[in-house]
Amino acid sequence: MTDNENGPFAPQETPDSIPEPQPEGVDVGPVQQRTEQVKNEIGQVIVGQEAMLDQLLIALFTGGHTLLEGVPGIAKTLTAKLLAQTISSGFSRLQFTPDLMPADVVGTPVFNVKKSEFTFKAGPIFSNIILIDEINRAPAKTQAALFEVMEEYQVTVDGITYPMEQPFFVIATQNPIEQEGTYKLPEAQLDRFLFKIILDYPNLDEEKQILRRFRNDFAGALRETVRAVLAPAEIADCRRRIEQVYIREELLDYIAAIVHNTRNNGDLFLGASPRASLALMKTAKAAAAIQGRNFVTPDDIRYVAYPVLNHRVILTPEREMEGYSTREVLDDIVKKIEVPR
Repeated sequence: MTDNENGPFAPQETPDSIPEPQPEGVDVGPVQQRTEQVKNEIGQVIVGQEAMLDQLLIALFTGGHTLLEGVPGIAKTLTAKLLAQTISSGFSRLQFTPDLMPADVVGTPVFNVKKSEFTFKAGPIFSNIILIDEINRAPAKTQAALFEVMEEYQVTVDGITYPMEQPFFVIATQNPIEQEGTYKLPEAQLDRFLFKIILDYPNLDEEKQILRRFRNDFAGALRETVRAVLAPAEIADCRRRIEQVYIREELLDYIAAIVHNTRNNGDLFLGASPRASLALMKTAKAAAAIQGRNFVTPDDIRYVAYPVLNHRVILTPEREMEGYSTREVLDDIVKKIEVPR
């Protein structure tokens, strides 16, 4: 279960969430159908984590990247690998370590003796679905190697630009409690993640299901049953449909008010950027589409608000010393912004 399943960020039965008459427009049925297909495949192995799967697919369908944060052993890496299995495209895994160099990520020119010239040897970042395990174990210079490729979908080496193939989706994991041998991610790097999904332990019933599911599968053979059900062309089609999801003017103003408040809030040292506003709009559209709606409601915006904003704001030192959490401050902001009717 993720943090954003509770509080004002989750869909609520309020007067403003009463379904509106559905306007004529784009057919989002294929988006919902493909979402369910992927979730059904991963659900053969993963127990629970519904919100995480939804948000990973929202990020995939909107061209963003996702940071998964949680304690060891709650299937962060496994989920990323299984998601890659459901897509007919390339997959690459990078294990970040303190001695990893930028060239180990993006690649480097190599001298070809036969041709007496340098040729570019692409690094593991040149794939479609990229899993970066323990991203906070690499130093700043290696993190900087990701800035261009995550934002502009290209890599520049020795003045030559190499574009990435679509889809290009980075899923990074990090452990929030282990400090030795880790580096804090730069704010500019964090801002390039569409979502930061904070994961928690499974509940008691889910723990029981996990034990029953794997009691006769020590080697994890069940993972091999997950098959590819999504092609790159289908992902591109989902993105086109999500772009056409209707969002009324009042909801655009609602998004702007939430983000603006983070910049003028006495509890926050750093507020969210315009990139966050765009992320809220895109992901709210995708959240509506995966539920089979071609229009956005305030609940869609509340649902994506926390994973979009939690890594883009910084508490003031005073609030940190008082024990406040980012969650509490963002809760307060969302509660006090008037919801469009």
